[in-house]
Amino acid sequence: MYRNLGKRVATIVLSALVFGSVSGIAMVGVGRAAQFATTQNVAAAQTATGTDANVSPDSSLQNNSTTDATTMLANGSNNTTALNTASSAGSAKTVSEIAQDAMPQVVSITNTIRYKQYGYTMFGLGGETEAEAAASGSGVIVGKTDSELLIATNHHVIEDSTTLSVQFVDGTSADAQIKGEDSDADLAVIAVKLSDIPSETLSKIEIAEFGDSDALQVGDQVVAIGNALGYGQSVTTGIISAKDRDVQTSSGTESGLLQTDAAINPGNSGGALLNMKGQLIGINVAKYSSTDVEGMGYSIPSNKAKSIISTLSSKETRSKVSDENRGYLGIQAKTIDAATAEAYGMVQGVYVYKIVDGTAAAASDLQEKDIIVKFDDQSVTSFDDLQNLLGRYAAGETINLTVKRPNGSTYDEKVISITLTTNPDKTSESSSDDASGSQNSGNSDSAKESEEMFREFIQGLPQFYMN
Repeated sequence: MYRNLGKRVATIVLSALVFGSVSGIAMVGVGRAAQFATTQNVAAAQTATGTDANVSPDSSLQNNSTTDATTMLANGSNNTTALNTASSAGSAKTVSEIAQDAMPQVVSITNTIRYKQYGYTMFGLGGETEAEAAASGSGVIVGKTDSELLIATNHHVIEDSTTLSVQFVDGTSADAQIKGEDSDADLAVIAVKLSDIPSETLSKIEIAEFGDSDALQVGDQVVAIGNALGYGQSVTTGIISAKDRDVQTSSGTESGLLQTDAAINPGNSGGALLNMKGQLIGINVAKYSSTDVEGMGYSIPSNKAKSIISTLSSKETRSKVSDENRGYLGIQAKTIDAATAEAYGMVQGVYVYKIVDGTAAAASDLQEKDIIVKFDDQSVTSFDDLQNLLGRYAAGETINLTVKRPNGSTYDEKVISITLTTNPDKTSESSSDDASGSQNSGNSDSAKESEEMFREFIQGLPQFYMN
Protein backbone atom coordinates (compact mmCIF):
# COMPACT_ATOMS: atom_id res chain seq x y z
CA MET A 1 0.00 0.00 0.00
CA TYR A 2 1.69 3.02 -1.17
CA ARG A 3 1.34 6.44 0.22
CA ASN A 4 3.93 8.66 -1.44
CA LEU A 5 3.49 10.06 -4.92
CA GLY A 6 6.68 9.21 -6.76
CA LYS A 7 7.62 6.34 -4.59
CA ARG A 8 4.54 4.19 -4.98
CA VAL A 9 3.84 4.28 -8.71
CA ALA A 10 5.38 1.68 -11.09
CA THR A 11 4.42 -0.27 -14.21
CA ILE A 12 4.10 -3.29 -11.98
CA VAL A 13 1.19 -2.58 -9.66
CA LEU A 14 1.55 -5.02 -6.81
CA SER A 15 -2.12 -5.81 -6.39
CA ALA A 16 -2.90 -2.13 -6.19
CA LEU A 17 -5.99 -0.97 -4.35
CA VAL A 18 -8.11 2.19 -4.55
CA PHE A 19 -8.74 3.68 -1.13
CA GLY A 20 -12.35 4.42 -0.59
CA SER A 21 -15.37 3.43 1.35
CA VAL A 22 -16.44 -0.14 1.79
CA SER A 23 -20.11 -0.71 1.08
CA GLY A 24 -21.60 -3.97 2.25
CA ILE A 25 -19.80 -6.92 0.69
CA ALA A 26 -17.99 -4.71 -1.79
CA MET A 27 -14.55 -3.93 -0.51
CA VAL A 28 -12.22 -1.38 -2.03
CA GLY A 29 -8.98 -3.18 -2.79
CA VAL A 30 -5.54 -2.39 -1.52
CA GLY A 31 -2.34 -2.62 -3.53
CA ARG A 32 1.09 -1.33 -3.94
CA ALA A 33 0.30 1.82 -5.92
CA ALA A 34 -0.87 4.97 -4.19
CA GLN A 35 -1.47 8.07 -6.21
CA PHE A 36 -1.82 11.43 -4.51
CA ALA A 37 -3.11 14.42 -6.48
CA THR A 38 -4.33 17.94 -5.65
CA THR A 39 -5.97 18.64 -2.34
CA GLN A 40 -7.75 15.32 -1.91
CA ASN A 41 -5.52 12.30 -2.38
CA VAL A 42 -6.89 9.16 -3.88
CA ALA A 43 -4.81 6.05 -3.27
CA ALA A 44 -5.09 3.20 -5.75
CA ALA A 45 -6.06 -0.20 -4.38
CA GLN A 46 -6.50 -3.72 -5.60
CA THR A 47 -8.89 -6.38 -4.38
CA ALA A 48 -10.29 -9.68 -5.52
CA THR A 49 -13.95 -10.80 -6.30
CA GLY A 50 -15.77 -14.02 -6.02
CA THR A 51 -18.82 -16.19 -6.44
CA ASP A 52 -20.30 -18.32 -3.70
CA ALA A 53 -19.94 -22.10 -3.81
CA ASN A 54 -21.72 -24.89 -2.00
CA VAL A 55 -19.13 -26.43 0.30
CA SER A 56 -19.51 -29.52 2.43
CA PRO A 57 -18.97 -28.73 6.13
CA ASP A 58 -15.71 -29.94 7.64
CA SER A 59 -15.53 -29.28 11.36
CA SER A 60 -11.97 -30.61 11.61
CA LEU A 61 -10.61 -27.70 9.53
CA GLN A 62 -8.62 -30.14 7.39
CA ASN A 63 -8.42 -30.10 3.60
CA ASN A 64 -10.36 -32.89 1.90
CA SER A 65 -7.31 -33.80 -0.19
CA THR A 66 -4.94 -36.51 1.03
CA THR A 67 -1.68 -35.35 2.61
CA ASP A 68 1.29 -37.54 3.35
CA ALA A 69 3.52 -35.02 5.08
CA THR A 70 2.91 -32.26 7.60
CA THR A 71 5.33 -29.58 8.71
CA MET A 72 4.77 -28.86 12.40
CA LEU A 73 5.54 -25.43 13.80
CA ALA A 74 5.61 -24.14 17.35
CA ASN A 75 4.28 -20.73 18.26
CA GLY A 76 5.10 -18.57 21.22
CA SER A 77 2.63 -20.34 23.53
CA ASN A 78 3.77 -23.88 22.68
CA ASN A 79 0.71 -24.50 20.53
CA THR A 80 1.33 -26.14 17.18
CA THR A 81 0.13 -25.39 13.71
CA ALA A 82 0.38 -27.49 10.58
CA LEU A 83 1.15 -26.40 7.05
CA ASN A 84 -0.35 -29.10 4.85
CA THR A 85 2.07 -30.45 2.24
CA ALA A 86 0.59 -32.31 -0.70
CA SER A 87 1.69 -35.75 -1.83
CA SER A 88 2.63 -36.31 -5.45
CA ALA A 89 -0.40 -38.58 -5.82
CA GLY A 90 -3.85 -37.32 -6.73
CA SER A 91 -5.84 -36.91 -9.90
CA ALA A 92 -6.60 -33.73 -11.79
CA LYS A 93 -9.88 -31.94 -11.12
CA THR A 94 -12.10 -29.69 -13.17
CA VAL A 95 -12.02 -25.94 -12.58
CA SER A 96 -15.46 -26.07 -10.95
CA GLU A 97 -14.33 -28.84 -8.59
CA ILE A 98 -11.26 -26.83 -7.64
CA ALA A 99 -13.40 -23.74 -7.03
CA GLN A 100 -15.76 -25.61 -4.70
CA ASP A 101 -12.87 -27.19 -2.77
CA ALA A 102 -10.67 -24.07 -2.57
CA MET A 103 -13.07 -21.20 -1.89
CA PRO A 104 -13.36 -22.18 1.80
CA GLN A 105 -9.56 -21.74 1.99
CA VAL A 106 -9.57 -18.12 0.74
CA VAL A 107 -10.62 -15.02 2.70
CA SER A 108 -11.19 -11.34 2.01
CA ILE A 109 -9.06 -9.00 4.11
CA THR A 110 -10.41 -5.57 5.02
CA ASN A 111 -8.31 -3.00 6.80
CA THR A 112 -8.11 0.62 7.77
CA ILE A 113 -4.89 2.23 6.66
CA ARG A 114 -3.24 5.52 7.47
CA TYR A 115 -1.83 7.65 4.67
CA LYS A 116 -0.52 11.16 4.19
CA GLN A 117 -2.60 13.80 2.46
CA TYR A 118 -1.11 16.95 1.02
CA GLY A 119 -2.95 20.24 0.72
CA TYR A 120 -2.23 22.89 -1.90
CA THR A 121 -2.86 26.61 -1.92
CA MET A 122 -2.28 29.33 -4.50
CA PHE A 123 1.20 29.67 -2.99
CA GLY A 124 2.09 25.99 -3.38
CA LEU A 125 2.21 23.12 -0.91
CA GLY A 126 -0.07 23.97 1.98
CA GLY A 127 0.80 21.29 4.47
CA GLU A 128 0.56 17.63 5.29
CA THR A 129 -2.09 15.78 7.26
CA GLU A 130 -2.75 12.15 8.03
CA ALA A 131 -5.96 10.49 6.88
CA GLU A 132 -7.47 7.02 7.12
CA ALA A 133 -9.22 4.95 4.48
CA ALA A 134 -10.77 1.50 4.21
CA ALA A 135 -9.21 -0.99 1.82
CA SER A 136 -9.00 -4.72 1.22
CA GLY A 137 -7.16 -7.66 -0.35
CA SER A 138 -7.12 -11.45 -0.17
CA GLY A 139 -5.60 -14.16 2.00
CA VAL A 140 -5.20 -17.95 2.17
CA ILE A 141 -5.85 -20.05 5.29
CA VAL A 142 -2.59 -21.95 5.88
CA GLY A 143 -2.81 -23.36 9.40
CA LYS A 144 -4.16 -23.19 12.91
CA THR A 145 -2.97 -23.44 16.49
CA ASP A 146 -4.94 -24.33 19.59
CA SER A 147 -6.15 -20.74 19.72
CA GLU A 148 -5.65 -19.11 16.31
CA LEU A 149 -6.41 -19.50 12.62
CA LEU A 150 -3.43 -18.48 10.47
CA ILE A 151 -3.82 -16.68 7.15
CA ALA A 152 -1.08 -15.88 4.61
CA THR A 153 -1.26 -12.75 2.48
CA ASN A 154 1.00 -10.13 0.91
CA HIS A 155 2.88 -7.68 3.10
CA HIS A 156 1.58 -4.76 1.05
CA VAL A 157 -2.02 -5.81 1.76
CA ILE A 158 -1.63 -5.26 5.51
CA GLU A 159 1.07 -2.57 5.41
CA ASP A 160 0.23 0.57 7.42
CA SER A 161 -3.03 -0.95 8.68
CA THR A 162 -4.54 0.33 11.91
CA THR A 163 -7.30 -2.32 12.01
CA LEU A 164 -7.72 -5.67 10.24
CA SER A 165 -10.67 -7.99 9.68
CA VAL A 166 -11.26 -11.02 7.47
CA GLN A 167 -14.39 -12.32 5.80
CA PHE A 168 -14.82 -16.07 5.37
CA VAL A 169 -16.59 -18.01 2.62
CA ASP A 170 -19.98 -17.80 4.38
CA GLY A 171 -19.78 -14.01 4.75
CA THR A 172 -18.90 -14.05 8.46
CA SER A 173 -16.26 -11.50 9.54
CA ALA A 174 -13.78 -11.50 12.43
CA ASP A 175 -11.00 -9.21 13.63
CA ALA A 176 -7.41 -10.18 12.87
CA GLN A 177 -3.95 -9.24 14.13
CA ILE A 178 -0.58 -9.28 12.39
CA LYS A 179 1.52 -12.27 13.42
CA GLY A 180 4.58 -11.74 11.22
CA GLU A 181 5.59 -9.87 8.09
CA ASP A 182 8.45 -9.92 5.60
CA SER A 183 8.55 -6.85 3.36
CA ASP A 184 11.43 -8.22 1.26
CA ALA A 185 9.40 -11.28 0.27
CA ASP A 186 6.11 -9.32 0.28
CA LEU A 187 4.56 -11.91 2.58
CA ALA A 188 2.74 -11.68 5.90
CA VAL A 189 0.78 -13.92 8.25
CA ILE A 190 -2.23 -12.64 10.17
CA ALA A 191 -4.11 -14.47 12.92
CA VAL A 192 -7.78 -14.71 13.93
CA LYS A 193 -8.71 -16.03 17.37
CA LEU A 194 -10.67 -19.27 17.06
CA SER A 195 -12.91 -18.00 19.86
CA ASP A 196 -13.98 -15.13 17.56
CA ILE A 197 -15.15 -17.49 14.79
CA PRO A 198 -18.65 -19.02 15.11
CA SER A 199 -18.68 -22.82 15.17
CA GLU A 200 -20.89 -22.88 12.08
CA THR A 201 -18.27 -20.87 10.18
CA LEU A 202 -15.45 -23.08 11.46
CA SER A 203 -17.23 -26.06 9.95
CA LYS A 204 -17.22 -24.42 6.52
CA ILE A 205 -13.60 -23.28 6.23
CA GLU A 206 -10.57 -25.36 5.36
CA ILE A 207 -6.78 -25.18 5.43
CA ALA A 208 -4.96 -24.94 2.09
CA GLU A 209 -2.68 -27.74 0.97
CA PHE A 210 0.73 -26.69 -0.36
CA GLY A 211 1.74 -28.16 -3.73
CA ASP A 212 5.18 -28.40 -5.35
CA SER A 213 5.75 -25.28 -7.46
CA ASP A 214 9.04 -26.70 -8.76
CA ALA A 215 7.08 -29.46 -10.50
CA LEU A 216 5.15 -26.95 -12.62
CA GLN A 217 5.76 -26.91 -16.36
CA VAL A 218 5.26 -23.97 -18.68
CA GLY A 219 1.83 -24.54 -20.19
CA ASP A 220 0.32 -26.21 -17.11
CA GLN A 221 -3.21 -25.03 -16.35
CA VAL A 222 -3.75 -23.08 -13.11
CA VAL A 223 -6.64 -21.46 -11.24
CA ALA A 224 -6.58 -18.11 -9.38
CA ILE A 225 -9.03 -17.28 -6.58
CA GLY A 226 -9.36 -13.98 -4.76
CA ASN A 227 -11.57 -11.04 -3.81
CA ALA A 228 -11.33 -9.08 -7.06
CA LEU A 229 -12.69 -5.54 -7.10
CA GLY A 230 -14.30 -6.03 -3.71
CA TYR A 231 -17.28 -8.00 -5.06
CA GLY A 232 -16.43 -11.21 -3.21
CA GLN A 233 -14.55 -14.31 -4.28
CA SER A 234 -14.09 -14.99 -7.98
CA VAL A 235 -12.30 -17.61 -10.03
CA THR A 236 -10.12 -17.19 -13.11
CA THR A 237 -8.08 -19.76 -14.99
CA GLY A 238 -5.10 -19.78 -17.33
CA ILE A 239 -1.69 -21.38 -17.77
CA ILE A 240 1.82 -20.99 -16.41
CA SER A 241 3.38 -18.66 -18.98
CA ALA A 242 6.89 -18.63 -17.53
CA LYS A 243 8.85 -19.47 -14.40
CA ASP A 244 11.56 -17.69 -12.40
CA ARG A 245 10.63 -14.21 -13.60
CA ASP A 246 12.29 -11.09 -12.16
CA VAL A 247 9.93 -8.12 -12.07
CA GLN A 248 11.01 -4.53 -11.41
CA THR A 249 8.70 -2.61 -9.09
CA SER A 250 8.82 0.76 -7.36
CA SER A 251 10.18 -0.89 -4.20
CA GLY A 252 12.81 -3.05 -5.88
CA THR A 253 13.01 -6.29 -7.82
CA GLU A 254 10.66 -9.19 -7.13
CA SER A 255 12.61 -12.28 -8.17
CA GLY A 256 11.76 -15.89 -8.96
CA LEU A 257 8.06 -15.30 -9.64
CA LEU A 258 5.65 -17.48 -11.58
CA GLN A 259 4.08 -15.74 -14.57
CA THR A 260 0.52 -16.65 -15.54
CA ASP A 261 -2.14 -15.43 -17.93
CA ALA A 262 -4.87 -16.21 -15.38
CA ALA A 263 -6.43 -12.83 -14.61
CA ILE A 264 -4.83 -11.38 -11.47
CA ASN A 265 -7.44 -8.69 -11.02
CA PRO A 266 -7.20 -5.70 -8.68
CA GLY A 267 -7.46 -7.09 -5.18
CA ASN A 268 -6.30 -10.64 -5.91
CA SER A 269 -3.21 -9.70 -3.92
CA GLY A 270 -2.64 -12.39 -1.33
CA GLY A 271 -5.04 -14.80 -3.05
CA ALA A 272 -4.39 -18.38 -4.14
CA LEU A 273 -2.86 -19.76 -7.33
CA LEU A 274 -3.74 -23.45 -7.59
CA ASN A 275 -2.70 -26.37 -9.78
CA MET A 276 -5.27 -28.74 -11.27
CA LYS A 277 -5.17 -30.93 -8.16
CA GLY A 278 -6.40 -27.94 -6.16
CA GLN A 279 -3.06 -27.52 -4.37
CA LEU A 280 -1.63 -24.11 -3.48
CA ILE A 281 1.33 -23.45 -5.78
CA GLY A 282 1.52 -19.66 -5.48
CA ILE A 283 0.47 -16.52 -3.59
CA ASN A 284 -0.75 -13.96 -6.13
CA VAL A 285 1.20 -10.76 -5.88
CA ALA A 286 1.27 -8.61 -9.01
CA LYS A 287 0.07 -7.90 -12.50
CA TYR A 288 1.59 -5.94 -15.35
CA SER A 289 -0.36 -2.70 -15.62
CA SER A 290 -0.58 -1.34 -19.15
CA THR A 291 -3.27 -0.67 -21.72
CA ASP A 292 -1.05 -2.40 -24.28
CA VAL A 293 -0.47 -5.61 -22.31
CA GLU A 294 -2.86 -8.37 -21.28
CA GLY A 295 -2.37 -11.64 -19.47
CA MET A 296 0.74 -10.97 -17.40
CA GLY A 297 0.13 -11.79 -13.75
CA TYR A 298 2.69 -12.90 -11.18
CA SER A 299 2.67 -15.15 -8.15
CA ILE A 300 5.17 -16.07 -5.40
CA PRO A 301 5.95 -19.81 -5.83
CA SER A 302 4.74 -22.03 -3.00
CA ASN A 303 8.16 -23.60 -2.47
CA LYS A 304 9.60 -20.13 -1.83
CA ALA A 305 6.64 -18.87 0.19
CA LYS A 306 6.20 -21.89 2.45
CA SER A 307 9.40 -21.57 4.47
CA ILE A 308 8.82 -17.85 4.97
CA ILE A 309 5.20 -18.42 5.99
CA SER A 310 6.37 -21.11 8.44
CA THR A 311 8.79 -18.66 10.06
CA LEU A 312 6.20 -15.88 10.25
CA SER A 313 3.63 -18.29 11.70
CA SER A 314 5.91 -18.94 14.67
CA LYS A 315 6.01 -15.25 15.64
CA GLU A 316 4.08 -13.92 18.60
CA THR A 317 0.81 -12.31 17.58
CA ARG A 318 0.97 -8.64 18.52
CA SER A 319 -1.66 -5.93 18.69
CA LYS A 320 -1.07 -2.22 18.31
CA VAL A 321 0.12 -0.63 21.55
CA SER A 322 -1.53 2.55 22.84
CA ASP A 323 0.40 5.77 22.26
CA GLU A 324 1.18 6.25 25.94
CA ASN A 325 2.66 2.75 26.25
CA ARG A 326 4.47 2.47 22.92
CA GLY A 327 8.17 1.84 22.95
CA TYR A 328 10.50 4.69 22.06
CA LEU A 329 13.69 4.04 20.09
CA GLY A 330 15.06 7.57 19.85
CA ILE A 331 16.44 7.99 16.35
CA GLN A 332 15.89 10.26 13.39
CA ALA A 333 16.02 8.28 10.18
CA LYS A 334 15.33 8.25 6.45
CA THR A 335 14.29 5.53 4.05
CA ILE A 336 16.93 4.29 1.62
CA ASP A 337 14.66 3.12 -1.18
CA ALA A 338 15.59 0.78 -4.02
CA ALA A 339 16.45 3.60 -6.44
CA THR A 340 18.72 5.40 -3.95
CA ALA A 341 20.39 2.15 -2.92
CA GLU A 342 21.17 1.28 -6.53
CA ALA A 343 22.34 4.77 -7.46
CA TYR A 344 24.80 5.06 -4.57
CA GLY A 345 25.80 1.45 -3.99
CA MET A 346 24.02 1.40 -0.64
CA VAL A 347 21.79 -1.08 1.17
CA GLN A 348 18.03 -0.66 1.11
CA GLY A 349 16.65 -0.03 4.58
CA VAL A 350 16.40 2.73 7.19
CA TYR A 351 19.38 5.08 7.47
CA VAL A 352 20.05 6.42 10.98
CA TYR A 353 21.25 10.00 10.61
CA LYS A 354 20.79 11.06 14.24
CA ILE A 355 20.57 9.36 17.62
CA VAL A 356 18.73 11.39 20.24
CA ASP A 357 20.63 11.86 23.50
CA GLY A 358 19.27 10.12 26.58
CA THR A 359 17.18 7.58 24.65
CA ALA A 360 17.14 3.81 24.24
CA ALA A 361 19.16 4.06 21.03
CA ALA A 362 21.78 6.24 22.73
CA ALA A 363 22.24 3.62 25.47
CA SER A 364 22.84 0.87 22.89
CA ASP A 365 25.54 0.05 20.34
CA LEU A 366 23.51 1.60 17.52
CA GLN A 367 25.49 4.22 15.62
CA GLU A 368 24.69 7.08 13.29
CA LYS A 369 25.07 6.04 9.61
CA ASP A 370 23.92 2.50 10.45
CA ILE A 371 21.28 1.16 8.05
CA ILE A 372 18.56 -0.90 9.75
CA VAL A 373 17.55 -3.92 7.65
CA LYS A 374 15.76 -6.15 10.18
CA PHE A 375 13.65 -5.73 13.30
CA ASP A 376 13.43 -8.90 15.42
CA ASP A 377 14.31 -10.95 12.29
CA GLN A 378 11.59 -9.27 10.22
CA SER A 379 12.74 -7.43 7.11
CA VAL A 380 12.74 -3.64 7.14
CA THR A 381 12.98 -1.85 3.79
CA SER A 382 11.46 1.51 4.71
CA PHE A 383 10.87 3.81 7.63
CA ASP A 384 7.18 2.91 7.48
CA ASP A 385 8.10 -0.75 8.04
CA LEU A 386 10.09 0.25 11.13
CA GLN A 387 7.29 2.44 12.50
CA ASN A 388 4.68 -0.26 11.97
CA LEU A 389 6.75 -2.83 13.83
CA LEU A 390 7.62 -0.44 16.66
CA GLY A 391 3.92 0.31 17.06
CA ARG A 392 3.36 -3.23 18.36
CA TYR A 393 6.04 -3.10 21.08
CA ALA A 394 5.67 -1.51 24.50
CA ALA A 395 8.20 0.42 26.54
CA GLY A 396 10.41 -1.96 28.52
CA GLU A 397 10.52 -4.65 25.82
CA THR A 398 13.85 -5.60 24.26
CA ILE A 399 14.21 -5.78 20.49
CA ASN A 400 17.02 -6.88 18.17
CA LEU A 401 17.94 -4.64 15.25
CA THR A 402 20.05 -6.02 12.42
CA VAL A 403 22.04 -3.22 10.82
CA LYS A 404 24.53 -2.77 8.01
CA ARG A 405 27.43 -0.62 9.22
CA PRO A 406 29.65 1.14 6.65
CA ASN A 407 33.25 -0.09 6.66
CA GLY A 408 35.10 1.55 3.81
CA SER A 409 33.52 0.33 0.58
CA THR A 410 31.72 -2.56 2.29
CA TYR A 411 29.27 -3.15 5.13
CA ASP A 412 29.59 -5.11 8.35
CA GLU A 413 26.43 -6.73 9.69
CA LYS A 414 25.68 -6.17 13.37
CA VAL A 415 22.83 -7.36 15.61
CA ILE A 416 22.07 -4.82 18.33
CA SER A 417 19.80 -5.39 21.35
CA ILE A 418 17.87 -2.35 22.53
CA THR A 419 15.44 -2.03 25.44
CA LEU A 420 12.74 0.42 24.43
CA THR A 421 11.83 3.33 26.69
CA THR A 422 8.88 5.70 26.91
CA ASN A 423 8.99 8.85 24.84
CA PRO A 424 10.27 11.68 27.09
CA ASP A 425 8.96 14.41 24.81
CA LYS A 426 6.69 13.51 21.92
CA THR A 427 6.94 16.98 20.40
CA SER A 428 10.69 17.38 20.45
CA GLU A 429 11.69 15.37 17.40
CA SER A 430 11.37 15.63 13.66
CA SER A 431 8.15 14.78 11.85
CA SER A 432 10.14 13.70 8.83
CA ASP A 433 11.10 10.22 9.94
CA ASP A 434 11.16 9.95 13.70
CA ALA A 435 11.39 6.37 14.96
CA SER A 436 9.94 7.02 18.36
CA GLY A 437 7.26 4.41 18.20
CA SER A 438 4.66 7.10 17.60
CA GLN A 439 3.85 9.51 14.79
CA ASN A 440 4.91 12.94 15.98
CA SER A 441 3.81 16.20 14.46
CA GLY A 442 7.24 17.79 14.89
CA ASN A 443 7.92 21.23 13.44
CA SER A 444 9.07 22.67 10.12
CA ASP A 445 12.52 23.68 11.43
CA SER A 446 13.44 20.18 12.61
CA ALA A 447 12.02 18.63 9.43
CA LYS A 448 14.09 21.03 7.34
CA GLU A 449 17.18 20.19 9.39
CA SER A 450 16.59 16.48 8.82
CA GLU A 451 16.36 16.97 5.05
CA GLU A 452 19.56 19.03 5.00
CA MET A 453 21.49 16.45 7.06
CA PHE A 454 20.36 13.63 4.81
CA ARG A 455 21.14 15.59 1.64
CA GLU A 456 24.67 16.27 2.90
CA PHE A 457 25.14 12.58 3.57
CA ILE A 458 23.88 11.58 0.11
CA GLN A 459 26.16 14.13 -1.55
CA GLY A 460 29.14 12.51 0.14
CA LEU A 461 28.20 8.96 -0.78
CA PRO A 462 30.17 8.45 -4.01
CA GLN A 463 33.46 9.09 -2.18
CA PHE A 464 32.43 7.28 1.00
CA TYR A 465 30.78 4.19 -0.41
CA MET A 466 32.18 3.69 -3.87
CA ASN A 467 35.94 4.09 -3.46
